[in-house]
Amino acid sequence: MPHILVIDDDEFFREMLVQMLNADGHKVTATEDGAKGLALLPRVQPDVILTDILMPNMDGVEFIMALSRQSNATPLIAMSGGRRSITSAFNLESAKLLGVKLTLTKPFTHTELRDAVREALA
Repeated sequence: MPHILVIDDDEFFREMLVQMLNADGHKVTATEDGAKGLALLPRVQPDVILTDILMPNMDGVEFIMALSRQSNATPLIAMSGGRRSITSAFNLESAKLLGVKLTLTKPFTHTELRDAVREALA
């Protein structure tokens, strides 16, 4: 059973992701920011990481950069819905520039999530 780490500051959205991923048969660990996600990595050793981009404390870009410095090759899926003047396209393009191959624009469907996770695990 693949283990997925979900990092998102929106409690409702985070819990919805956990439910969808559990329904697909995945083991899921979830937290609300990149710093807590980094702290969990040694213990949970996920097969895939889903991270939001805009979060307090340590945002998704900072999290992705920290993983890169650690030479952590865990597949990443970056998610963003954008905020105010910062669009989701801008946020996800930033993630791609840092090497993230898979992105999801919020809101996305269960099928889109399932497809992205499947591709990340391939």
